[in-house]
Amino acid sequence: MNQDNLAVGLRTARELIGRDKDPILSEDNPFEAMMARFDRAAELLDLDPGMCKVLREPERQIIVAIPVQRDNGELDVFTGYRVLHNSARGPCKGGIRFDLNVTLDEVKALAAWMTWKCAVVNIPFGGAKGAVVCDPSVLSINELERVTRRYTAALIDTLGPDSDIPAPDINTNERVMAWIMDTYSMHMRHSVTSVVTGKPIEMGGSRGRREATGRGCMIVTQEALRHLGLPLRGTKVAIQGFGNVGSVAGELLEQEGLTVVAISDKTGGFYNANGIYVADALSWIREHRYLAGYPNADPISNAELLELDVDVLLPAAVENMITRKNADRIKAKIICEGANGPTTPGADKILDEKGIFVIPDILANAGGVTVSYFEWVQDRAGYFWSEATVIERLNEIIQHSFQDVLSVAKRHDVNMRTAAYMLAMERVAAVHRLRGIYA
Repeated sequence: MNQDNLAVGLRTARELIGRDKDPILSEDNPFEAMMARFDRAAELLDLDPGMCKVLREPERQIIVAIPVQRDNGELDVFTGYRVLHNSARGPCKGGIRFDLNVTLDEVKALAAWMTWKCAVVNIPFGGAKGAVVCDPSVLSINELERVTRRYTAALIDTLGPDSDIPAPDINTNERVMAWIMDTYSMHMRHSVTSVVTGKPIEMGGSRGRREATGRGCMIVTQEALRHLGLPLRGTKVAIQGFGNVGSVAGELLEQEGLTVVAISDKTGGFYNANGIYVADALSWIREHRYLAGYPNADPISNAELLELDVDVLLPAAVENMITRKNADRIKAKIICEGANGPTTPGADKILDEKGIFVIPDILANAGGVTVSYFEWVQDRAGYFWSEATVIERLNEIIQHSFQDVLSVAKRHDVNMRTAAYMLAMERVAAVHRLRGIYA
């Protein structure tokens, strides 16, 4: 197929969904950011325009109203989303977040990212994502439970171990997954542990699940350092976002001999050139909830943390942290994207020109969905693995996936992000070709 036909196909697909502007100009829109990378990979793959349309469009976009009685007796109505992007390779898989600022475009982007993420690590899932527009910090535990159960009931025909499998995400946790599993099971009239992952171990959760995303970040960082011929011991790391992913990655990297010199959360950041002992910072958070006031490092802003002169930068907070506005000031040799979409398309070119090795989100943080897959397998089999087995199998998959992406990057002379998209999209497209289109 010639490039003129491909360009027409990409343009037509964009117009069909009302997006005829340059996606790089919309740095604050995660769906546009994801599509910008999609377009680049599709062009390099010489992907058929019809297949481009199939891979672009979510299979289902669901918006539900969630009426909930508050503790004071008042009735409130929240909005819930669930997007199933692509189920060609298997059941759709993706987390549920509770966030006051979440949008449908964001959920669509995250669902597509899940499709590519599952394909990159070659597990038999497609991508999904869900959200409830709410501020969980102002809801009581009882109100959160009502929101969760009503949201689950509204999606009861979509959810299922063979169709759509949720997991925790921002502001959701094991307890929320337990409520979803129980609500679904009540409707099915028997316990269905495999309908969600990220559950308590007592309910069929997997050992090693909580640490999985951070562990995946550690594994790919090690692989990148080896590839670049850089040492582990003494390598300096800055971590933006010291939640579950960032803190676990920090602990594990520290154990491997790297030095964490900067950390941050939403209250701000802290820097110590001699290193921050991760366990000490976590102890402070357990006592004070946030990093604010941490005494053993100098305060810095989240923006300043991104621009520190370190070897490894691990953005593990939210989307759109590295943009065209600050990319030229990034000094790290390696960026390991622990968050989803922390770097915008506009920043990619600048980072490339600076020679920064970026481990893209759909590879870097795929440890979580990989162990979610392990949990689903264990639930289905009714046989549970030791933590050592989980870690061993996670290491094998993430290391192999890193090498797969690196091989594509070398073969096509592209960066790791483009290579990851190319690998993932070709795997999904190959299944579509084999299955054909049902008419």
